[in-house]
Amino acid sequence: MLSLLNGLPDRADAVSVAGRVMSGEALLGAASAVADEVAGAAAVAVHAEPALETVVGVVGALLAGVPVVPVPPDAGVDERAHILRDSGAELLLHRIGTAPPAATPPALPVDATRRSATSRPDVTPDHPGLIMYTSGTTGPPKGVVVAHGALAAGIDALVDAWAWTPDDILVHGLPLFHVHGLVLGVLGPLRVGGRLRHTGRPRPEAYAAAGGTLYFGVPTVWSRVCAAPAAARALTRARLLVSGSAALPAPVFDRLRALTGHQPIERYGMTETLITVSSRADGARRPGHVGLPLAGVSTRLVGEDGGPAARDGGSVGELQVRGPMLASGYWGRAGGLPMTADGWFATGDVATIGPDGWHRIVGRASTDLIKSGGYRIGAGEVEDALLAHPAVAEAAVIGVPDTDLGEVVTAFVVAERVAERELIDFVAARLSTHKRPRRIHFVPSLPRNAMGKVQKKSLADRTGTAT
Repeated sequence: MLSLLNGLPDRADAVSVAGRVMSGEALLGAASAVADEVAGAAAVAVHAEPALETVVGVVGALLAGVPVVPVPPDAGVDERAHILRDSGAELLLHRIGTAPPAATPPALPVDATRRSATSRPDVTPDHPGLIMYTSGTTGPPKGVVVAHGALAAGIDALVDAWAWTPDDILVHGLPLFHVHGLVLGVLGPLRVGGRLRHTGRPRPEAYAAAGGTLYFGVPTVWSRVCAAPAAARALTRARLLVSGSAALPAPVFDRLRALTGHQPIERYGMTETLITVSSRADGARRPGHVGLPLAGVSTRLVGEDGGPAARDGGSVGELQVRGPMLASGYWGRAGGLPMTADGWFATGDVATIGPDGWHRIVGRASTDLIKSGGYRIGAGEVEDALLAHPAVAEAAVIGVPDTDLGEVVTAFVVAERVAERELIDFVAARLSTHKRPRRIHFVPSLPRNAMGKVQKKSLADRTGTAT
C-alpha cells in the first residue's frame, strides 16, 4: 500500500483504542485477514466508530488496494444511505455485535482475532485510498478521493514540520471519519512508526493519563482541558500539543500555555487538501495564526477582482493552494478537483498572509466574510475580540442581511452576567468601530459538529436568513 505501513511499530502496544491494545504484528495479521475478504471490491465502507475494528478494517482495505469509505457512526438514515449509494461500496465493515441500522450493501463484521499472512504488491501512488464525504454549501455530501500518494505526501510533510519520530506516542480521542482523526491520527503513526493511544472519547482525564508525547485536539477539546487544570498540568511532559479542524480562540491558546507550558501548534487544511499550512515544532507559534506552507506547498491570496491580494497581514483574499497532498477529485464525477486555469485549488476560505508568510484564516468566504457598509470584516477577528471579555465562554459571528448596510455583524454568545451594550462597546474599543456587533444574541450553547466546528447555517436559520 505504497509503504503507508512501512513504519508499523513491532511493539506489543503499537495501537490502543479505548483501552484495547494490539501489537503491530497482530494489527498486520488481522488487517491481512480483512484484505483477503474485501479484495477485488470497487469500494468498501467502514462504520467508523472509535474501536480497534475500525483501524483493522481501514488498514485491511488499504492493504487490498480497495478504496475506503469512512461512515460516521452517528450518521442519520438519509446521510448514511447517500454515502453508501453514492460511493458504490460493496461491503460495510463493522465491529462484531454493532451492525449499523439496516444497510445496503451487506454488512461484514471485522474479527480482530483473525490472522492472515497473505502478501500483496504495493499499489501505485495514484490509486484511490480514501473516499471521504464532505458537505458543500449546496447539495448532498461529495466523496473526496484521496490517493495513496497524497496520503503519504501529506503525512511526510507533517513529519518534517512537527519533527514526528518513531519515539512519539500520539494521543487523541477524535472521530475516525475525518482527516484529523483518521489520516493524521491513525495512518500518521502507522507510517511514522510511532504508537497510537486513542482514548475513545477526548476527555481531559483520559488525555492526562495517556502518557503521550504528541496530542491532537480540536478547540472544544482544548477548552475542556483548560477547564480541568489538573489534567492540563499533566500534559507538561508532552512534546507537542496540536490544535486543528477549527480556529483555536486566543484565550484558549493563552490558557493552555499557562497551564501546560506549551504553545499549541495550529494548522490548516481541508478534506480536499489534507494539511497544507502549519506552525513548526522548531519555530514560533502565534495565537490566531496557522503558520507557514508545508514543504512542497504553495499558497496565494486572490482578491475580489481576481488579482493578487497584498501580503501585508491585513488584506483579505481567498486562499488558493497547490501541493502533492491534494485530492484526486470527487468520486463518481468526471475530472479532478475544480482548479483554476493556472492550476490552483480555490479553498473557499478567506485568509490574510503577512509579509513574513504567516497565515491567518478568517473563515469561509460564504459565512465568515461579512460585507457591511462598504467594509469587509472577518468574523474570526470579531469572535476573538468577544472571547477576550472575561464573561464570554463561546462566541460565533455571522453577517445578517440588512437593507441599509448590506449585512450587519451579528454575534451569538454564551456568557453570564454581561449586557449586550457592554459587549458591543468592548469590541468597538478593541477593534475598528465598524467591526463591532450591531446585534448580540445570548444562547446557552453553540451548535457544533463532531469536529467542534460551529454550524453557522443553524445560527443563520435562527435569524430567518440563509448563509
